[in-house]
Amino acid sequence: MEELKKLIDISRHYGCDSRYVIAGGGNTSYKNEGKLWVKASGYALATIVEEGFAVLDRDKLNAMAFREYSPDTAEREEQVKNDLADACITKDRRPSVETSLHNAMSASFVIHLHPTLINGLMGAQNAEADTKRILGEEVLYIPYIDPGYVLYKEVDNRVRDYKEKFGKEPEVILLQNHGAFVGADCPEKVKEIYTGILEKLEKEIKQPLPEGEVDVCRCAQKVVPAIRMMLSKESLKTLKVKNNALIDYFVSDAENYKKVSRPFSPDAIVYCKSNYIYIGSECEPENIISIAQAEIEKFTAKFGYQPKVILIKGLGLIAVGDNAAQCDIILDVFEDMMKIAYYAQSFGGEHPMTQEQIDFIDNWEVENYRRKISAGAVAGRAENKNIVVTGAAQGFGEGIARCLVGQGANIIVADLNEEVGNATSCRLNGMAKSNRAIFVKTNVADLQSLDELMHQSVCSFGGIDIFISNAGVLRAGGLEDMTPENFEFVTKINYNAYFYCAKAVSPIMKLQTKYSDDKYCDIIQVNSKSGLRGSKANFAYAGGKFGGVGLTQSFALELAPFRIKVNSICPGNFYEGPLWSDPENGLFVQYLRAGKVPGAKTIEDVKEFYMAQVPMRKGCSPEDVTKAVLYLVEQTCETGQAIPITGGQVMLN
Repeated sequence: MEELKKLIDISRHYGCDSRYVIAGGGNTSYKNEGKLWVKASGYALATIVEEGFAVLDRDKLNAMAFREYSPDTAEREEQVKNDLADACITKDRRPSVETSLHNAMSASFVIHLHPTLINGLMGAQNAEADTKRILGEEVLYIPYIDPGYVLYKEVDNRVRDYKEKFGKEPEVILLQNHGAFVGADCPEKVKEIYTGILEKLEKEIKQPLPEGEVDVCRCAQKVVPAIRMMLSKESLKTLKVKNNALIDYFVSDAENYKKVSRPFSPDAIVYCKSNYIYIGSECEPENIISIAQAEIEKFTAKFGYQPKVILIKGLGLIAVGDNAAQCDIILDVFEDMMKIAYYAQSFGGEHPMTQEQIDFIDNWEVENYRRKISAGAVAGRAENKNIVVTGAAQGFGEGIARCLVGQGANIIVADLNEEVGNATSCRLNGMAKSNRAIFVKTNVADLQSLDELMHQSVCSFGGIDIFISNAGVLRAGGLEDMTPENFEFVTKINYNAYFYCAKAVSPIMKLQTKYSDDKYCDIIQVNSKSGLRGSKANFAYAGGKFGGVGLTQSFALELAPFRIKVNSICPGNFYEGPLWSDPENGLFVQYLRAGKVPGAKTIEDVKEFYMAQVPMRKGCSPEDVTKAVLYLVEQTCETGQAIPITGGQVMLN
């Protein structure tokens, strides 16, 4: 149907524009004489397809306008929800709560959005007067009314009054502290109306939004992992830190913070709750942690839930989510609320919601359903764990990262190869559910680069639970062929860098275990079977790997008191990966050139030689190594070990 395609197109048009839609909010509809298509709950406008719309019978919707519902709020809303469900032809999709409002407007297309600039006016003290002054009397303004059936009836009555006064329906309905409804018989007219409103409001803004980046303080590594553990008593949380000029404006000044200390819209309550923690004094990390601990305990005791938003002067905005996807939504919604509060200063100052209005949203079944849907779901053995995998852009590291994303982990792809690393993180995010992956360009042989890796990991996910030191290189050759430069290069990456990585990550892990009595962290080196048994014409590689096992045992002894386990995994050969199979410089090619396999004349001869040494006649895959990783993470009494995953080729004595 052509009209439905137009509905999908305009939905995506606005859903991809953060000026109009935040966190997938808003809803859109198309109607003909008999049916109404409206966005179903749990679907985002930006990516919506036909299956994302609930289809309702308009005769049943129209009948709802004349039914007498219970005077009891909870009972009434339950009755309305049931009637909407009865009117719904597509029983597997829950229609938007604003469905009746869409039906009340006779326009074919109704587009309900939460444009930030419009909400700057709707969340201001002079909302009604300035609406008439700037946009004219033909825009229908509705003072705040709790969403649901009561709001629908009020809008329906006011639309009837409007028609008597102007002889037509309003094209624009603005709802205080809520957003805008625009109706027209074609999408082009809707776009024209929205664009016109924003252009008029932009001329009224006295001060432009503060813009520009503000770096998150490097002290985040010394503060945020502790806060994450304080909030993870019942389940492991994900935290995300953000700062910019706008956030800094509200966080660095206590008076400015007051302007965003209460929510402006139902969406803010659904995703961020209605109370927040603000720490407005700059001090040493230890003092910030102490203040945060006291504030979190006091907050939880007072409100009965944990904070979703923490603002710290000198650090920025911290989102506390049940998973990484929820953190993204919290940051987007709260930053949008900051923009609304800033814009509101041009219209008489901010006008947040009252406590009574907040309580209604907090307890309303519909919004609790939305909150549940937004939380998403991640199921897996590494659920919500933050895992750094070095050398994860491709090969073995990429395979391990891919497997762990499937187990619900947040992955930090740490690699020097920026182009491939970014592509890998994008691919991992395409597989993720409510977890996320990021890429951080990293030189594992450079402490400054590793410090940046720690910083980005903490800012993106709140801490590091598992560090997998996988990055490695190999230069084959005997004593006559090996150059000092190649020997030093292999040793620096395979041996020295393991030390650098453990040195960089262990302070973060110590901080996490300090603030959680049952927290364990893991450092896991991806070693090799060559770390358990010498390797002919490959001594640079084998020597570094042997040394790695020594480091593992030594680190394990040192870090055991902090509940940080340190282990090595010693895989057999991953024949399918680029380390072995790269046609230019893979090990099969290198070993053939180095004459490591007596009598071998082709690459196939080299392959057969190595496969014949494996009793199980199979190479070791990233899936095999990931199972060992998960085993090590799940047990709490094994550290300092080097576990062979070799198909029986190398066995422990």
